[in-house]
Amino acid sequence: MKISFLGAAGTVTGSRYLLEHAGRRLLVDCGLFQGYKNLRLMNWEAPPFDPHKVDAVVLTHAHLDHSGALPRLVKQGFHGPIHATAATQELCEIMLPDSARLQEEEAGYHNRHGSSRHKPALPLYDEADARRALERFSTLRLGKPLEVVPGVEVRLHAAGHILGAASVELRCEGRTIVFSGDLGRPDDLVMLPPEPLPDCDEVVLESTYGDREHEPLDGGRPLAEVIRRTVARGGTVLLPAFAVGRAQSLLYLLMRLRSSGTIPEVPVYVNSPMAIDMTDIYLRHRTEHRLTADDCAAMHRLARMVRSAEESRALNANREPAVIISASGMATGGRVLHHLKSLAPDARNAIVFAGYQAGGTRGARLVAGERRIRIFGEDVAVNAEVVSLRGLSAHADSDQLLGWLKGGPRAPRRVYLTHGEPGPADQLRQRVTAELGCEALVPRLGQVVEFSGSGTVS
Repeated sequence: MKISFLGAAGTVTGSRYLLEHAGRRLLVDCGLFQGYKNLRLMNWEAPPFDPHKVDAVVLTHAHLDHSGALPRLVKQGFHGPIHATAATQELCEIMLPDSARLQEEEAGYHNRHGSSRHKPALPLYDEADARRALERFSTLRLGKPLEVVPGVEVRLHAAGHILGAASVELRCEGRTIVFSGDLGRPDDLVMLPPEPLPDCDEVVLESTYGDREHEPLDGGRPLAEVIRRTVARGGTVLLPAFAVGRAQSLLYLLMRLRSSGTIPEVPVYVNSPMAIDMTDIYLRHRTEHRLTADDCAAMHRLARMVRSAEESRALNANREPAVIISASGMATGGRVLHHLKSLAPDARNAIVFAGYQAGGTRGARLVAGERRIRIFGEDVAVNAEVVSLRGLSAHADSDQLLGWLKGGPRAPRRVYLTHGEPGPADQLRQRVTAELGCEALVPRLGQVVEFSGSGTVS
């Protein structure tokens, strides 16, 4: 048996691991590379395996850096099942076609304006490819074992993070390997804590925040302060937010701040049709998160849902104080770009990032202090206040990751740190070795680890 690390190695995007056993092939995740251009270009490269010969995919959750390359995999010839939780499947039914539409729209824009060196510019995949990928989904319940390919049994465990997120317990040749996926926080506002680490030999563990602890949420005080001072100067607060998870957490927090009188009663807009649909899915899966039916109803009453492009354009023309939640969370695409272009030049406004910003994204550059940002081929001045709220992440921090590892029945033999930039991954490696006494490694992109009996050969 061997595992190839084909994504999320040395970076936080492109999650993809290939397990090979007795002539069978299983992918854990199939995500898009995001951020720096050299990473994004990897989405166009032929995979280092034959998609026709992949027998199945197991998906940890719906975020595009874990699921977003599935339509391309199907386009290239994959025809096996894609196993995921029911909530992950529902979220992907919205996210994958939306990802395809955005790519088609971007390609169309470049073709109309001649702004691409590719003639014609093409999407990575189209909506038909996304629909074909969705036809391959098969629901796998949490805790239910399934032999996904001969000799390989999989069991999913709730991982927190977002609705439907799961860690993958994989048993093969008397060995148990756990892929953490993205782990949530035990103190998350919306999601329940991750299930404990099951008994296992090896763990492939995310390390996004492997070098830091989250700042205390403090009842949302930092967000409330930004909103109050922005409204006082007559400005608008723009919250770029992922449609899955972050938008719902922000709505919940804003609802609590409004009900306690901590923030002024200015309009709150959710300008992301996908985020609106996602909130409805949260309602259908109320046993999987902390929100009550009353919470969900109050969140809906708080916000004005913006669906049409016409409403979105009208919102850009609004000059009264407001709070706008819009995707995407790293400002890589979607309606938030139109808001950035409109709001960034005005010093009265504030742009507030409430989650991890991958290197190379507009979000990362804004948080780093860049005062000009390129949007739709134009350089836009950034005079607005830019704020990064580090207490709202949906990822476990270093202490919480270590706590999850220590919560298992025994320490694993070996831990592989993935889904993190080199610095955080290496710092977590050192902590794992020192505190658990087991071997910890940071795999290279493309590295293959072969397991033979009780031993491991890299």
